[in-house]
Amino acid sequence: MIRRWSRKPCARGVGPLAPLAPPVPWSAAATGKPICPPAPARPDDMVTRIAGGALLFAVGTGLVVGVCRSLRRELRQTRAVAQAAQRVLLRPLPSRLGGLSVAGTQLPALPGAVVGGDLYEAVATPYGVRVIIGDVRGHGLAALGAVAAVLGSFREAAYEEPGLGGLLRRLDRALQRYVGERTRDEGAGHPASGSPPAEEFVTVLLLDIHHNGDVLVLNCGHPWPYRIGAAAEPLAAGEPLPPLGAFPLPDTLPVRRCDRLLPGEALFLHTDGAGEARDAAGRFFPLEEVLGRIARRAPRTPAAVIEDVRAALLAHTGGRLADDVSFVVVRDDRVPAERVLVPARTGEPGPHRTRPAPSSR
Repeated sequence: MIRRWSRKPCARGVGPLAPLAPPVPWSAAATGKPICPPAPARPDDMVTRIAGGALLFAVGTGLVVGVCRSLRRELRQTRAVAQAAQRVLLRPLPSRLGGLSVAGTQLPALPGAVVGGDLYEAVATPYGVRVIIGDVRGHGLAALGAVAAVLGSFREAAYEEPGLGGLLRRLDRALQRYVGERTRDEGAGHPASGSPPAEEFVTVLLLDIHHNGDVLVLNCGHPWPYRIGAAAEPLAAGEPLPPLGAFPLPDTLPVRRCDRLLPGEALFLHTDGAGEARDAAGRFFPLEEVLGRIARRAPRTPAAVIEDVRAALLAHTGGRLADDVSFVVVRDDRVPAERVLVPARTGEPGPHRTRPAPSSR
């Protein structure tokens, strides 16, 4: 039987495949169907397959394009909300306050972000021009709550508290209220982002710049500012307090009186993200050296000083920041009380009289 089956090929002209003939009939017997080579595809079948593949590709491409457009639209909306929050929290500083020129900016650490964990503000009050700069633990959206609490309190209390000590205590109470609300929310099962409430703290530097140029400062764990005049030097005035929120405030707050800010001199305030920025080799950003070069040039506006430092910082780090960075520059543009020549009244004999120059306060 086997030999007879082996002589019956499945198709004519399979003579060269005779050695494989015995397995083929056994397979046919097991399946009930003869095993033959697949028939060549007809032209109309190939056209159908190509058309079906093209249709599936077009449908898939349309779905991908639709999803990408939706994601881009959501991203634009998210950025618009973040920019609105930024404008409310970190409002653009006025260019002039009480005879001072002012400028400020923030560089968020997160790529593409428009908000961060730094804060600053400057206001003209009955007690002089008051400036705050601070740094919340963490950065990005998670730090916005503490930024809002501290800045909101400063914008109200700066006009009401006659001294920096009372102003700082108001900021501390506002931060404690915010931390308490976060603790209650987490206890009620509401998820919260950012640092645990027990670890929430803010470095704060407060400045009072009086009309005569006197500078009072109160520092809670923040980098000291630089004075830019003929040179650039740190405006250090003793040991700072711990960051706000880390420990209870002492009964006596060390408000320091610094040297008078002379006309033409400027104060450069910054957060620690600038001093701690490193390049690819691990070298820190030479902030004091950069400010020294700026001081040796022709007088620069606060906005120009910030732009020079910003460009140097980004060049040093290759555009990659490990922490948020903020700069504020305040320059005394008041005219010195010099005596100037004014013409005598018509008909009055004698030389021209002199009188003090009007104050620009």
